[in-house]
Amino acid sequence: MVGLSAGEKHFIQGGIAQDLRTDGRKRLDFRPISVETGIIPQASGSARVRIGATDVIASVKAELGKPNASQPDKGKVSVHIDCSATAEPAFEGRGGEELSAELSVSLQRCLLGGKSGSGAGINLSSLIIVEGKVCWDLYIDGLVVSSDGNLLDALGAAIKSALSNTGIPKVQVAVGASGDEQPEVDVSDEEFLQFDTSSVPIIVTLTKIGRHYIVDATADEESLMSSAVSISINRRGQICGLTKRGGAGLDPSVILDMISVAKHVSEQLMSKLDSEIAAAEAMEEDS
Repeated sequence: MVGLSAGEKHFIQGGIAQDLRTDGRKRLDFRPISVETGIIPQASGSARVRIGATDVIASVKAELGKPNASQPDKGKVSVHIDCSATAEPAFEGRGGEELSAELSVSLQRCLLGGKSGSGAGINLSSLIIVEGKVCWDLYIDGLVVSSDGNLLDALGAAIKSALSNTGIPKVQVAVGASGDEQPEVDVSDEEFLQFDTSSVPIIVTLTKIGRHYIVDATADEESLMSSAVSISINRRGQICGLTKRGGAGLDPSVILDMISVAKHVSEQLMSKLDSEIAAAEAMEEDS
């Protein structure tokens, strides 16, 4: 936890009330964002995202698997986040494990929707190769390298960037397998399909401090929050997931206002992230 004096807390809260934060931003401004792609050669796709002093890495590994019996027409995706003990003193021991589990669950909800798959940002049906028999399993791993607040949004941006960097090998299915037989498949080493990220959402967290809420809170600002709502929104402005942190309750009208603000802010963030991903991909191709 960040140890702030009473004077520092008062200074931060007073600034937010006047729409001027300690680093010069307004309440709904993000810190500078940078993206690098293709940083882990062994992965199917990878990316590193820095938002201010928060630094995270995401990687995607695609492996052949078998669909669940309850969802034979869908592939599978799992999300696991690890918080490096060197990123923050509080991450040592149980603190890091608990936060890792909390972030993993939140990202799973934001990207994969409900149990039925409705609202999913990743189209699980696109991962199927032979219905009921063969599918792609995507293993998404995230690592928090350095933490200065707003981890969920940064990890969401890193996962979206890593997925846009992901190539899924082309698969040829041998003709002739029938009944319960497992079909033979030939996985190409040379031909890859670009993973479709058009529906993958970004995450916007609104942190409530005093009577106001801000985006992209720093660690100092998060230490003063009463509650925070994270909303995942896709390119069409649809809500894919919503999670809340903090003990303070929120009036439904406040949550609706937060969703409206998040939709507006998400357009700017999506545009910025798109241009950063495009620039990173171009740099990767040149190198």
